[in-house]
Amino acid sequence: MFKFASCDGCQLSLLDCEDELLAVCEAVEIAYFPEASSAMQPGPYDIVLVEGSITTAHDRERIRRVRRSARRLVTIGACATSGGIQALRNFRDVAEFAHLVYARPEYLDTLAESTPIAAHVPVDHELRGCPIDQRQLLALLDALLRGRRPSIPSAAVCTECKRAGQVCVTVAQGTPCLGPVTQAGCGALCPGFARGCYGCFGPKEAPNTDALAVKLGELGLDPPAVRRFWHTFNAGAGAFRRAGGG
Repeated sequence: MFKFASCDGCQLSLLDCEDELLAVCEAVEIAYFPEASSAMQPGPYDIVLVEGSITTAHDRERIRRVRRSARRLVTIGACATSGGIQALRNFRDVAEFAHLVYARPEYLDTLAESTPIAAHVPVDHELRGCPIDQRQLLALLDALLRGRRPSIPSAAVCTECKRAGQVCVTVAQGTPCLGPVTQAGCGALCPGFARGCYGCFGPKEAPNTDALAVKLGELGLDPPAVRRFWHTFNAGAGAFRRAGGG
């Protein structure tokens, strides 16, 4: 497990698996996982999980070294797969932010944008989410250990709402929701609590963001509010970035 610019939440998703974690430890040798153990073995590794986005020149070189040591590389979480919430910097001048926040910004060594791992090295599999879903991670590890290709959902969150028998929050309450264009995987958690989807799992396959933007306008959001609606956990993901004016 390697960490780049992130909050550690996706790594904690694995550690929070509790009883299942014991089975994982029995099936694999955990060779490098600083969040969980001080025992660190050098590669090469059969499976490398990567959390976090690339925001510095140092990390840009480090991910290339990690890729060379990995037989299979799996990115986990919104930061690793789309640049994360920190990709909001991509819409403005990062030097402007630095001057506003730091007394001596010249000491900073940062890239202009926060980018996903796949922008720098080949990635074998992606797990979306902020944070990832534990069940998806366990299923992916099980598939890799058994020599099968992991099955990762590509449909919309709306399909999970339907399966759970949940009333559509947009139709019933007029609540803005990214569910129609967001990849399934969370179990429709927010709509289950009468909240609109925030797009934690990023854009689904072939999302119709233009049609949803029109619907958001009909719900009363003005154009600037519609643009901001895309600027959340996956602001740097291609379809969401374009919809948000990036």
